Amino acid sequence: MIVCVGAGPGHLDYLTRKGAELVAGADVVAGFDAVVDVVRPLVPGTAQVVTMGYRDQVARLAEVAEQHRAGRRCVVVFMGDIHFSGFQFLERVETACGHRVETVPGISSAQMLASKGRVCFDETTFLTFHRRGDLTPFKTHLRDVLRAGRNAIVIPRPWDFMPRDVATYLLGCGLPPGHRAEVWENLSRAEAEWTGTLAELSERDFSDMSILLLRALTPMLTGLELEGEA
Repeated sequence: MIVCVGAGPGHLDYLTRKGAELVAGADVVAGFDAVVDVVRPLVPGTAQVVTMGYRDQVARLAEVAEQHRAGRRCVVVFMGDIHFSGFQFLERVETACGHRVETVPGISSAQMLASKGRVCFDETTFLTFHRRGDLTPFKTHLRDVLRAGRNAIVIPRPWDFMPRDVATYLLGCGLPPGHRAEVWENLSRAEAEWTGTLAELSERDFSDMSILLLRALTPMLTGLELEGEA
């Protein structure tokens, strides 16, 4: 058995009950160091822990696949939700195993930000740049989303497309310098770490744990504005 589990955005409070049960019943728990550290309190003392980084992930996942083929219960943990920013890692897991694997979704940082920032996903587009390869199509999509009057929640890519790079790109596309932006680095806070304009953001640096909210210039109507007028 091998299952990929979304471990939530950095705290056990946001790990689903099913995900916690799978980790607690595993023979092997694997994932990037920071993600394994989140679930470590739930890992059985008898379980083998396999941690990895970007450079050795393929080799380490091959070890996990061997344990899976030997009949051991393996759980690979992902930060947030698997299908929000971990899809390339999921592909690597399935390549190592040679087949599709079960996935258990988790709570993502985008969901938490929507809640903290009080934006509706119906009116918001989520984009993650936390991927390898050419970012051009995703950059173009972000530009078009904002031009269409939608909110955007953006996960930057360390370290070549960080919040200031996002702002610089959008300014270069002709978006207004006064377009409001928020950067959240600690989603347990009640308010954004920083708020300002695209022009101001283009001159600021943030950590690789940052997530960006770009609000629409004009909020969409809720559909309730005319209630009670009749």
